[in-house]
Amino acid sequence: MRAPGMLRPPPDRGRALPPGGAAGRRRPRRGWRRALRRDWQLYSLAVLPLLFFLVFRYLPMAGNVIAFRRFEPGGSIFGERWVGLRYVRMFLADPTFWEVFTNTLVLGALTLLFCFPLPIVLALLLNEVRARRLKRIVQSVSYLPHFLSIVIVAAMVMQLLSVDGTVNQIVGAFGGEEVPFLQRPEWFRTVYVSSEVWQTVGWGTILYLAALTTIDDDLYEAARIDGANRWRQTWHVTLPGIRPTMVTLLILNIGTFMAVGFEKILLLYNPLTYPTADVISTYLYRMGFESSNFSYAAAIGLFEALIGLVLVLTANTISRRAVGTSLW
Repeated sequence: MRAPGMLRPPPDRGRALPPGGAAGRRRPRRGWRRALRRDWQLYSLAVLPLLFFLVFRYLPMAGNVIAFRRFEPGGSIFGERWVGLRYVRMFLADPTFWEVFTNTLVLGALTLLFCFPLPIVLALLLNEVRARRLKRIVQSVSYLPHFLSIVIVAAMVMQLLSVDGTVNQIVGAFGGEEVPFLQRPEWFRTVYVSSEVWQTVGWGTILYLAALTTIDDDLYEAARIDGANRWRQTWHVTLPGIRPTMVTLLILNIGTFMAVGFEKILLLYNPLTYPTADVISTYLYRMGFESSNFSYAAAIGLFEALIGLVLVLTANTISRRAVGTSLW
């Protein structure tokens, strides 16, 4: 208890304050101009990629306006007159569109079902290989198909699966009947997905193998001390360690879900296989360049792009809430 008349002690004015007072406690924010002047060499490397995306990705978006305008060859590139949602109503009422839309969903789902998990499986198997020479041979053999042109891959598939091709020769050697694989609609999806797996699985393992190298070896040691076998180590250590990479690639694959391989389908399909092979991208090609109905094709392309955008946003939101990993 303070005695009567005793004064309060003066505040501690000798305590040193940071330079600049309270403002000095905050870390000074460096301006973007200073960072640009200091690291201009690094920023200059992004000029060409930015120009590429600007010229070939963003500027062409202005052409989507012809989905709502009547375009005539030789006239304005933005169409002659406004027609509103006429072309949207046309393709929504077109049974052929819904047929190719269904084919796109089926082929996209099959491609995602096989081409997404198989690189993970192959990367896990390669990670268990202790013989470096064998591991390098398997990696090189699995990578090579990625560097082949789509035209070469399609030509190889056509040579192997033609009526007098290698596959039918093997079938005939065992007493079977020749099968025209490329002329039967029921075989097209199997042929397409198989060729996609052969061409993309090996290349897809690169990112997963890189992610596997970032997992701490002490986690495996702790799992072994706890009595975990190789399967348990893979399930509880390896897969959680590469989960961010898996989620990121899954979201990117979902983003291209509707854009099923246009070039390969265009090279492999024919009117006989249209019931199962014709997808939105090939249908757009025929409507736009063969029928010269550019406004109708632009409306369908815009619809496809909107579906892809919704799929990416939905997958990213679900991933962020479910596993805590997302693109943004």
